[in-house]
Formats: sequence, structure tokens, C-alpha cells
Amino acid sequence: MTDRTEFDGAAVGLAPDRLARVTQWLNEQVDGGRLAGAGVLIGRRGKVGYFETAGFADVGAKTPFNRDTLVRMFSMSKPVTTVAAMMLYERGAFQLDDALATYLPEFADTPVWVGGDADIDSTVPVDQPITVRQVMTHTAGLTYGFMHTNVVDAAYREQGIEFPGAGGTLAQWIERLAELPLICQPGSQWNYSVASDVLGRLVEIWSGQTLAEFLGQEIFTPLAMNDTGFHVEPANHSRFSALYAPLTGGDMSTVASAAKPAVGAADRGGLKQLESSTNSRYLQPATLYSGGGGLTGSMSDYGRFCQMLLNGGELDGVRLLGRKTVEFMRLNQLPDNRDMAAMGQPVWSETSYDGIGFGLGWAVVLDPVKAHIVTSVGEHHWGGAASTFFWIDPDEELYAVFFTQLMPSSTYPIRRELRARVYQALVD
Repeated sequence: MTDRTEFDGAAVGLAPDRLARVTQWLNEQVDGGRLAGAGVLIGRRGKVGYFETAGFADVGAKTPFNRDTLVRMFSMSKPVTTVAAMMLYERGAFQLDDALATYLPEFADTPVWVGGDADIDSTVPVDQPITVRQVMTHTAGLTYGFMHTNVVDAAYREQGIEFPGAGGTLAQWIERLAELPLICQPGSQWNYSVASDVLGRLVEIWSGQTLAEFLGQEIFTPLAMNDTGFHVEPANHSRFSALYAPLTGGDMSTVASAAKPAVGAADRGGLKQLESSTNSRYLQPATLYSGGGGLTGSMSDYGRFCQMLLNGGELDGVRLLGRKTVEFMRLNQLPDNRDMAAMGQPVWSETSYDGIGFGLGWAVVLDPVKAHIVTSVGEHHWGGAASTFFWIDPDEELYAVFFTQLMPSSTYPIRRELRARVYQALVD
């Protein structure tokens, strides 16, 4: 357990007796067999008001899950990559409506699959070129191999275009991706996708550095995010968490739906280890830097990233982004201010669709009632495949970070449950 005495929730408007409900909920996740270990960090009004952990980072080794535990962030890498891109936008490297092919000419002739029952060779030309903004907002017509919905994502799996591994380079990976058709016309649908990996390659082109170099020099070092990177340094191997899944229902193609009845931990049959804490590709340096899912790090580090964004792009005297840029990133970027339900497909994602739009790098709450969550309009958030999650609420001057290592993220409604516990603790 974390020593709670160093964090004063009452000083930032979080009632101590109500924060105890967050602790109770966290312990229940472990005691009830949902999670091996987890942690919650809550920041408000520029201070950390709560930081608690429970359970184990590695059950077999009896290694506690604590504030220094390092996890696979998976898709929580996406906001970091988007911040990097917008830093380069501020330096004049590109415009949002620039064609993707201006910088990645291999996409100039990428066709569009016609859909339905057609085979993958049934394609038509794009109506309009993919833009950089569409890459940032997952409306470029790309997808993920784990979706299991059509012949295009099947081709992703066949070609190894899924969560990028350690082999090759990002440039080589992008060239292979561009040879496969899009699943829809650019701008017509919101589809969770490898687009942030494409954005990571754009960061390399615009900066003249590898993605790892740019993130390290321009974001992690300035923000003192010393534990964050594309692999775990040897000195920190003992802090790395194992990765778990339920014994049943651990398919990444699981569709998260409010209409589906919740499946309890007992029905899942307990936990199994998917990847060891001592034998993982993340323990070795990578050559392919996945801007969409390659980072590892700690809760403390990600909390600093969130506080920088909550501050409008600055932390401890270091400014990464201008205030207006951050405010623009928080706006819904989908056409006609639509939510993702109006543009997306009912497949697995890191968030719900109804009442939720998409900004630059994260989902944005448009209508809390429609989304069935107690939160503020304009709250923005994202998560990772191993059930990690963060959200930032400018109205409440609040951010929260949740770290665990359970795949898939749709196994339990953890994120909705945690939101309710955090917001009920607000009394000022």
C-alpha cells in the first residue's frame, strides 16, 4: 500500500472519507479477482490529492504494485505522440489540412476497399487525399488487425501490421501499411486504428529525429518523466509488471457495449499471465518505435504529463505547447460536431461512443448524459489495451491516472466505476 499521509485531498477539495471509497474500490478489484494489481493517482488544483495502490505487479514473484511500478501503456502512447506532433505544428512543420502524401508519398496511391462481402482486391480510388488531421483523429480509413471485422484487418494480421514488434523500423512498417487498402473513404468514418503509428513516422520526418529521440529530448526530459520510454532500462527491470488476462473472455475483439450484461470475475475463472515481468520485448531496446502503443512508464510520470496539459501546456516553468493549442486539441474535431457513435462502427475501442467526440489525441465528452457518465462537458480521456486509463477535466482542475495490466480493457467496466468514485469525492 502507498502511504496516503503525504497527500492532502482535503486541501484540494477531495473529502478524505469519500476518497476512502476509492481505496475500497481499488482493493475490491484485487480481492475480487478482477486485477492482479493496480494504482490510482488523482491530481487537482496543481497538487496530487490521492495516490494509492493495491495487489501485485507480479503475482508469482509477490512483487507489490506500487507507485514506481512500470507498465505497458499501449494506447496511452497516442496522446504523447499527438502532443509531439502539435509541438512541431507550432514550429511550422505542417498544417492540419496538408495531404498525408506530401510527407509520406507511399500513401498517394492507396485505394479504398469497397466494403461488404467484396474481396480485398475490390477497391476504388480515394475521393479526396488523407489529411494530417484525419490521421490525428482516426478518420483516415485505417484500422487495427485485432478488430476481426473485415478482409482488410485480416490482411493487417497476415502482414504483421498489428501492435508493432521490435523488428525493422517505423519507416519500413509504414511502407507495408500503405500497400493495403483503406477500409473507408478518408473522413467518412471514425475507426480506431494504427493512425498514431503513422503520426509517429510523421514526427520523425518533421523533426529529423527518431520518435524515441524526439519524445525523450522534447517531452520526457523537460517534464522529468524519467521512467518513460520505448523500453525498460536494465536498472528498472525489477519494477516492471507482468501482464494478465482473464482465463475466459480475453479476446481483443471483444465488443464493449452498455447493452451487454456484465460478466463477473467468478465467471471469468480468475487470471492468467500473458507475459512475464522478466521475459518481455519491452525489456530490450526497440528499433521500431510505436507512437500508437509502444511506451512504458509509471503513474507518477503520466501524472506529470496530465498536469502539463491541465496547465495549458506548461509544467514547472517548462512550456511544451501554447495555451491556445491545448485548448484547440480539446475541441471535438469530428465533422459537424458529431460524436463517434454517428461516425464509427460498433467494435472494440478504448472508450464508449455515444456522446463522445474526438479531439487531437484523445476522446472528448460532448454530452455526459448521452454518454451515461458523471463528468464535465469537455473532459478528455484515453486508455490502453491493458486497462490503463487517464482523464483530464479542466472545469474541475482535475486529472486522474489509473494503471493496471489486464487485457483486454473491455473485460470489466473499470473506467466507469472509477470515474464515479472519483467524482463523488469532490466536495469543493
